[in-house]
Amino acid sequence: MDRARKTAPAIVICVIAVYLIYRCVFSVNEQTNAVITQFGKVVDVKTAGVYFIPPWQSVKKVDVTTHGTSIGYVIEEDGQKGAYPVDELNAIMITSDFNLLNIDFYIEYKVSDPIAYLYNAEDPEDILKNITLASIRNIVSNYTVDEAMTTGKNQIQADIKADIVRALDEQQIGLSLVNITIQDSRPPVESVVSAFKAVETAKQGADTAMNQALQYKNQQIPAAEADADAIVQKANAYKATRIAEAEGQVARFNEMYKEYSRFPEVTKKRLFFEKMEELMPNVKVIITDGSTQTMLPLDDFAALDEESGQSAAGAAPQETEVTEDED
Repeated sequence: MDRARKTAPAIVICVIAVYLIYRCVFSVNEQTNAVITQFGKVVDVKTAGVYFIPPWQSVKKVDVTTHGTSIGYVIEEDGQKGAYPVDELNAIMITSDFNLLNIDFYIEYKVSDPIAYLYNAEDPEDILKNITLASIRNIVSNYTVDEAMTTGKNQIQADIKADIVRALDEQQIGLSLVNITIQDSRPPVESVVSAFKAVETAKQGADTAMNQALQYKNQQIPAAEADADAIVQKANAYKATRIAEAEGQVARFNEMYKEYSRFPEVTKKRLFFEKMEELMPNVKVIITDGSTQTMLPLDDFAALDEESGQSAAGAAPQETEVTEDED
């Protein structure tokens, strides 16, 4: 009894110490935050580490990692998407052209404010789901059924994300949206699924044809431009040649006119004889004054013609009478 009386205080002290250590010392990992309260009032938020608090304070840990949930379909235990929507009322949407469409979404979110998450709302995840459903219905109703199934998916996702972020900022429930993606969109009636798929395939074929046409255009335009440049260069070269020839002819004419101005009669006769020689190289020329009384020697002209080699071999000479007063 005496030994029990002596050891009882030590045992009590040890029990109290163990309780205090268990109660007042805690650790926080990297995936959580710890909210410290004192008499119901938040006094601090702790991140990863080991901490000590007095016995009159309490700790609530909040997971701050990214979580995901689905709208419109089942996430099975192995993480795969289920075959059918969980709730047709949540999956079915109406488009701007008054068609019904089943759209499945996957939402990723995380806790951004542990204090608001714990104390500003009773069920923040349920509020997030309601906000998402309202945003989806509002945004999808601005698009046609074809856009929602094909080309408008990315824009729909962006519009819904912006609308959810705005609503979460207003509600202040401590959650932030990481991402939202469309998993699938299909008509609610199975009999028209194949028709919609055929439409989508046709649109993809049209896009492919358009891309091929643009590629062909980008190939042909440079070739046509090169051909046009070659034609322009050739035309410019021909133009320069003709201009040079014309300028040469003008220069020769000016020189000839200068000589004509000095000796008009002599120049006129010389030009006449040169032109006759050019037009009739094989013609025998007899120069007379208009009467048969006076003639220039004919043999001398024939000799000159033979010496110059201008007479054509085997060609019969022709006789032409030329008067001096001809122009």
